[in-house]
Amino acid sequence: MAVRAVRGAVQLDRDEAGHMDERVAALLTAVLERNGLTADDLISIWFTATPDLHSDFPAAAARKLGITDVPLICAQELDIEGAMPRVVRVLAHIESDKPRSEIAHVYLGAAAALRKDIAQ
Repeated sequence: MAVRAVRGAVQLDRDEAGHMDERVAALLTAVLERNGLTADDLISIWFTATPDLHSDFPAAAARKLGITDVPLICAQELDIEGAMPRVVRVLAHIESDKPRSEIAHVYLGAAAALRKDIAQ
């Protein structure tokens, strides 16, 4: 079993805790489903949020999904002029037999524009 990393992102429509929970849950669910993973395959997850998001911690959505025994951490994304607003990014470390080239990185909605080279 190898350690792999999965990237993803989602743009929120508004800065509200319930909406963040909904969108981050959709992102994490898609990451798990598209890679054939369960919560037991997760090693850790890093979340970043753009500086315009203040309503909640993205990791709270993971806990509400039942991801309770996986180390999670949140950080603020760099405040770059012209960057896409209201974005939550994820970097999940996983255990998988898949080769790196078969890992499905997940960029939902408008966030697909962030990484057209790897978004699926």
